[in-house]
Amino acid sequence: MVSGAFKVAELLYGITFEERNDIQKYNKDVTTYEVKDKDGEHLAVFYADFFPRAGKRNGAWMTSYRSQKVLGGVNVRPHVSIVCNFTKPTKTKPSLLTFQEVTTLFHEFGHALHGILANGHYASLSGTSVFWDFVELPSQVMENWCYEKECLDLFARHFETGEKIPAEMVQKLKASATFMEGYATVRQISLARLDLAWHATNPEKVEDVATYESAVLKETDLLPPIESNNTSTSFSHIFQGGYSAGYYSYKWAEVLDADAFEYFSQKGIFNSEVATKFRSLLAAGGTRHPATLYREFRGKDPDPKALLRRAGLEKV
Repeated sequence: MVSGAFKVAELLYGITFEERNDIQKYNKDVTTYEVKDKDGEHLAVFYADFFPRAGKRNGAWMTSYRSQKVLGGVNVRPHVSIVCNFTKPTKTKPSLLTFQEVTTLFHEFGHALHGILANGHYASLSGTSVFWDFVELPSQVMENWCYEKECLDLFARHFETGEKIPAEMVQKLKASATFMEGYATVRQISLARLDLAWHATNPEKVEDVATYESAVLKETDLLPPIESNNTSTSFSHIFQGGYSAGYYSYKWAEVLDADAFEYFSQKGIFNSEVATKFRSLLAAGGTRHPATLYREFRGKDPDPKALLRRAGLEKV
């Protein structure tokens, strides 16, 4: 799966990943790679930290140990890492990923590409240092390739027989992606509305949290309330983790990534012209307004109906 992600990046952007054993690393389970551009020029150092261990927190994320910047006329290239918690291989069985873990890998790899391909002047505006409602576009758009037979045929084979993933299984994966999408969409919107409501209200005027929450969520409630349930006091994104008054960014990024991948689908999922435009968007980081970058890539503003089409909701 890792080689597959690297192959997708090579087909899109011409970059390659070469494992290096002479680069210092912080744990024996970490694998280091040198990333090179199509002309062989050094782009980045990439650290892959995939397996759980004592003291390592759960989840998956991308981070930069050194951001790209220009210093003294020299383009200082980034050191980028993705961290996951996949099952370790054994003596008799490789590390087999669930499909959700594959999309997680591609998601974090999308963030990593944002950092690897950065080409600005200041570290504070480099790579993923962009407006918060834009940061998830590069990651979420990469997940789309996981549902395409043309992409999966590059690497998705049975670990014992070598058989390529059957077309009917890919169709099932695509069909499963729209399961419960109506509910999931309304749920995301309700959480975003609640988040914004708390940050647009003087808390001194809220006498009862449950009553206030109920009033805010009235338009999006689909199920009867559960006694003692309170989202405001349990949903951490409302007040911490960088998403305060910004939880809507996940849904807006879905609009962007659905519209962006629709462009790839129309031209070909490995179309070099579209990929070159998207690379320019990634390279710019936060140096320019994201709406301007997106229009230059797409030639127009994003179409929210692209998300409805992908979710199977357009005709509902």
